[in-house]
Amino acid sequence: QEQLVESGGGLAQAGGSLRLSCAASGSMFRINFMAWYRQAPGKQRELVARMSSGGRTTYADSVKGRFTISRDNAKNTVYLQMDSLKPEDTAVYYCAVFGDLRSVWGQGTQVTVSS
Repeated sequence: QEQLVESGGGLAQAGGSLRLSCAASGSMFRINFMAWYRQAPGKQRELVARMSSGGRTTYADSVKGRFTISRDNAKNTVYLQMDSLKPEDTAVYYCAVFGDLRSVWGQGTQVTVSS
């Protein structure tokens, strides 16, 4: 059974940094994309960043230049480095992996940025 477990969320001040981790376990299918999404209260879930199996990255306009997605294949872990945090970054952050026919999502981790 594939499983993703996020960690690293918490409380930060505006201008601060947090790093989220997402560890994969179990027998994963072939992964095409790894991604981070977020959902703020009363809003739809949105894509924050994603990385293809070839290493190509895509970011939401709202986080470009502030967030960085990366991975450690040896640890089966994907990261989201979040710098210059803003109160509007407050949300539950989810990691996800996408294969040809399936996807797996983590349980989410809360990020709260105070002004």
